Amino acid sequence: MRGTNGWEPQASESARERTARGGQGPGAHPSDPTMLACRREDCYPSGMADDEQSELERLRAENERLKKAASRGGSIRVSEKGGVSVYGLGRFPVTLYKEQWLRLLDMADEIRGFIADNAARLKSKD
Repeated sequence: MRGTNGWEPQASESARERTARGGQGPGAHPSDPTMLACRREDCYPSGMADDEQSELERLRAENERLKKAASRGGSIRVSEKGGVSVYGLGRFPVTLYKEQWLRLLDMADEIRGFIADNAARLKSKD
């Protein structure tokens, strides 16, 4: 019997047959753990050039630095439009221009007093 495209349908291998041969070869399911097992030295070439190795080490060091900064709770950067962005307070950064930040910082005691006066009505995010 021919399939819709004119080719003969292939006999499919049963799951039992794949298991009997260890799940290797054509027809093995991609999520099969035997297909995913790969030692690092087998998956990546060991003959890495010195400049590639130094770049890899630089990127690893930068990654560690960024992880430490993220665990600290936040960071401050200059935004694309020249504002001051504070990261780590919520999902999005808080960005204000320098004049706005200076006015806000001048109000710090007033803000603390307001929070203390309204503590019973304010919610806390932990």
